[in-house]
Amino acid sequence: MTIEGFPQGAVPDLPGGSQMRASDAERERIAEVLRDAVAEGRLDMEEFEERLGAAYTARTHAQLEPLIRDLPVPGAAAAPAPPSPDATGGLTARDGWAGRIGGAPTSRMALAIMGGFQRKGTWTAPRAFTALAVMGGGEIDLREARFEGHEIVVRCFTLMGGIEVIVPPDLETHVSGIGIMGGFDHRGSADGDPTGPRVTITGLAVFGGVNVQRKLRREEHKRLKAERRREKEARREELRAARRERRAELEDERAERRARRHDWGH
Repeated sequence: MTIEGFPQGAVPDLPGGSQMRASDAERERIAEVLRDAVAEGRLDMEEFEERLGAAYTARTHAQLEPLIRDLPVPGAAAAPAPPSPDATGGLTARDGWAGRIGGAPTSRMALAIMGGFQRKGTWTAPRAFTALAVMGGGEIDLREARFEGHEIVVRCFTLMGGIEVIVPPDLETHVSGIGIMGGFDHRGSADGDPTGPRVTITGLAVFGGVNVQRKLRREEHKRLKAERRREKEARREELRAARRERRAELEDERAERRARRHDWGH
C-alpha cells in the first residue's frame, strides 16, 4: 500500500496549512475515522494497522491528510436532519419519542483496540449496534440519540477493556449480557415510556466490564439544577425576611422599654 497514491476524498477539518504541526487531538480524530473504517469493512487489518501507525507518528497535517482521503468522514455526507436541538445543544423531553424514531443510522459498529470510541450527542442508533473493546474503552450515550426503529439491540463485547452505556431514565432498557472473570452490570434494566423505543443491551465481558447507567439528559439536568438554585435563593430570601422581621420586633420591644423607663422617671 502506498499512502501517497490514495484517491482524493473528504478529510476531517484540519485547521491551517498542510505543513502545520499536528496535535494529539488531530491524530486521535484521524485514528477514530480509521477505526470506523475497519469496523465497516472498508479496510482490512493490515491496512488499518499501517495507517494507524502512520497517524500516531505523523508530525504535520500533510502526513495526516492522505491517510483517510479514500474514506468517508462522519458528518461529511448529507444525512436526514434530526429534530432541532434546544438552546443547550441537545434533544429535550418535549420533543417526544415519535420525533426521535426513524432515519439512517450514523454507524453500526464501534471498535476500540488499545484505544477508545464514543457515540454521543444527536447520533442515530441502528436497530443492531455492535461495540468491541480490546484493551481499550468506549462510551455509548443514548440520552440525546435518535433511533432507527422501535427495537434496538446493542451488543457489547469486551476483552480486558470496558464499555459504558448511558440511557435516559424514561428509556425502556433490558440488560442480558454475561461477564466471565469480568462484570456485566444489569442494574440499568428498567421499564420506560411505552411510546419510546425498547433497547436491549447484551454481549460478553471477559476480563473487562460493561456498565449501564441511567442519567438525566443535559437539558433536564440543567433545568433541575436551575430549579434547585431558585429554591435555595427563595429559602435564603425567606430567612433574610424572617431576620428583618425579628430585628424589627426587637427594636419595637427596646423602644417600649425606653418609653416605660421615661414614664417612671417622671
